[in-house]
Formats: sequence, C-alpha cells, structure tokens
Amino acid sequence: MTHPLPAGPALSALPTLADIEAASKVVYADFPATPQYRWPLLGERLGTECWLKHENHTPVGAFKIRGGLTYFDQLARRGPLPREVISATRGNHGQSMGWAARRHGVACTIVVPHGNSVEKNAAMRALGVQLIEHGDDFQEAREHAMQLAQERGAHMVPSFHADLLRGVATYWWEFLRAVPQMDVAYVPIGQGSGACAAIAAKRALGHPVRIVGVVSAHATTYADSIAAGSVVEAPVTTVLADGMACRVADAGALDILKAHLDDLVQVTDAEVADAMRALFVDTHNVAEGAGAAALAAAMQRHAGTDRSAGSSRTCIGLALTGGNVDASAFARALQQGQP
Repeated sequence: MTHPLPAGPALSALPTLADIEAASKVVYADFPATPQYRWPLLGERLGTECWLKHENHTPVGAFKIRGGLTYFDQLARRGPLPREVISATRGNHGQSMGWAARRHGVACTIVVPHGNSVEKNAAMRALGVQLIEHGDDFQEAREHAMQLAQERGAHMVPSFHADLLRGVATYWWEFLRAVPQMDVAYVPIGQGSGACAAIAAKRALGHPVRIVGVVSAHATTYADSIAAGSVVEAPVTTVLADGMACRVADAGALDILKAHLDDLVQVTDAEVADAMRALFVDTHNVAEGAGAAALAAAMQRHAGTDRSAGSSRTCIGLALTGGNVDASAFARALQQGQP
C-alpha cells in the first residue's frame, strides 16, 4: 500500500553539508565508510540497476552507531559529560549508545521491552550496558527510561535528536556521493532518523534522488501520522521488523518526513521475510527485519516489471540498515515458503 506525498518547504533543523562532513570525521575515528555494491542478482530480481548500502558492516552491525558517536561528541563539546546516560531501544540504538558511552567512559543504562531480541540484548551487555527489561513494547520501555533518568539525575538520550541525525546522515552522504546516478532510494522508518538523514544528505549534496520511506504494515504510526498531519498512535503487531516497531511517531521526525518524503510504502512481515531470504540468496548477507524492509518495498514496486517499459533505466538505492537478527528468527525467515 502506497501513499504519494506532496512536496514541502525546507526545514532548518536538518544538518548542513558542513555538519555532515564534520560528523564524518568523528565517525571515521572508529570505523571506515561502509561499502555499497551493485549486486547483479538483486538487479535481475528487480529488473533494474540496484545498489545496496551495507550498514550491516559497522562494528555494531547497524547504522545507529554513527548517531551515537556524534551525539556524545556534541555532548563533550558543550561541557562535562554526564556520569550516566539512559535510553530505550529495541536493540540497535542501545548498541550505539553502549559503544559511544564506553568510548567516553560514561555509564550507560538501556531499557528494552520484555521479549526483546536475545542476541541484541547480549550484544548490549557485552558493551558494558546495564540492561533493564520493562513494558510490553518500545513506548512503554521509553517512558520507563525517562522516569529512571529523572529519578537518577541521569542524561536521557532520545531516539530522535539533531545530534543523532548529523551522524546518521554520514551514511547517506557516502551513498549518494558514491552513486550520483541514483533515481530513487528506499529507507526504513523506525523512529525516523534514517529517513530524515537521507533527506538531509540529499539536500546537502543537491542530489535529485527521490526518497521513499518504508514502514511496517503492522506498525503504521508514521503512515497514519503523515496522512493526518499530526502524531497518530497506532498498535504494533509486527513480529519480525522489531526495528520498525514504533507505536508513537516522533513529532520532530514527523515534521521533516511529511514535508520532504517523496513517497511512502507499507510492507508486511511476509514481504520482509521474502526480502531477508532474497538478500541472503543474492548477496549472502544477513539482514534483520528492518534491514530488509527497503528491499521488501523495492520488490513490491519493481519485481516482475517489464524492462521494455523503462524500468531498467531506473537506478535504485537500498539501505541494508542492520543485520542484528536472532539466529532462530533468521532460520524461520529462510524456511518460510520452502517445501
């Protein structure tokens, strides 16, 4: 299901080219630019030129680490660092916070909902995170984290913030410079930093690419909120795309997305599972549910199209945003639909 969106005005909250270039120096102190490849089998599957950005190749297996590094860098520039940071996550944001907090010698507490990914939880603990399980979904975990931060006098790190955005934008800055001919980019939306970062990099570079946001059909707060023009809470029932399992859209992210997204696509868990399998078959990369959502949307739009109709002239960019999926969940996704 798709929802074309009208164009909107520029928003000054987005990082500039100078901001993104400065952020890249912070990021590259910990790891180099991630690769993007034109995978032939993906191109055959979609009937067009297709590039895949491998954010699953960062030290925490997801793009979020970039935002954590720049968030802490900006904190340090403003004054003494807090003794403790607290945040909430379904996994990748928490690993980002854990990595950056450890780098700066700051205690880090992360709240996750009950039933969170076992392997993401283990990865956070390995980074020195104090992990707390609370609530049935991300929103309940987030509200508990805010309460804990107030009680402890700790610094609460939100899931969407300008200082996170400037770091996340570096991966789209890398991607768009590497593929100047890109016509359309698909990016999953969880709390919105990835899609907003794509918009920021596009504007900073003056790149003509169309940005298509991807949401789970089982977590539609951003789709519903964009349609309504204000934040609309929506139930979350996805069991596979935990990185997109957001019940309440962030108002700041929504303002940017509703003004600047070119289109929006909803993908089901079944489509995400198909995309996870396709990524493994075509590239032998492991993608978590949210990490495969961009391909799921591209398959919904492009797979099976007739090259003679002009689809081969479209250059597609896909963000493989993370590969942190529990082995059992990945095995089930690979087995679905098999004889």
